[in-house]
Amino acid sequence: MYSSARPIPMDSAACVQWIESAVKNPIAKSRLLLWVDAVGGFYVCPGAEVRLGQAVPDSNVDVPLLADLSRHHATIRRDEEGYTIEPVRDVWLNHHKIDTVSWINDGSLIEMGRALQMRFSRPHPLSATARLDFSSNHRTQPSAAAVLLMADTCVLGPVAHSHVVCRDWPHEVVLHRQHGGLYCRSATPFEVDGTRYQQQGPITLHSHVIGEEFSFSLEEI
Repeated sequence: MYSSARPIPMDSAACVQWIESAVKNPIAKSRLLLWVDAVGGFYVCPGAEVRLGQAVPDSNVDVPLLADLSRHHATIRRDEEGYTIEPVRDVWLNHHKIDTVSWINDGSLIEMGRALQMRFSRPHPLSATARLDFSSNHRTQPSAAAVLLMADTCVLGPVAHSHVVCRDWPHEVVLHRQHGGLYCRSATPFEVDGTRYQQQGPITLHSHVIGEEFSFSLEEI
């Protein structure tokens, strides 16, 4: 869809306006751990701009990584056209070293430093949310199986194109943004922190959700 080597104009007024609007959203300023029972933990970044770097004391990056990296090694951005990565230190995209902002495509391999490798994917055709899976033996701090770059929706469910594949769940459950907050949508009734909802209900950054054969928790970092 995009050429990964094509430079991205950084003076695009529309792009800047979109990013500023997203970053001002209180949800976008948060980092979350999504704990899915019997599946695992996932590091969730709802912001349109995500900085990656080494996990060190007093780190101010959005995704602290347990790897031999710089404090701020690269920045991933999302806009209406897709995702880009800006190298601050050594970054390779699909085995080619990049020195300017470049597009990231579904299936792209991102390499940072000497050893860290992550595979970028956009699993769901109807969602802009992306996922970073570790191809090397590295993790985030706190540890998570993968990083979710959450746009407006995040799909959890039994099918392969879900952002988080939960093979034993009876149906998909969708987390989505609405009116500056987070909501959960399910085909069957569920409870959020003890309150029952039929198909949709609000969740906080510290909620526990229990439904028909599924459960998960959110924890703000």
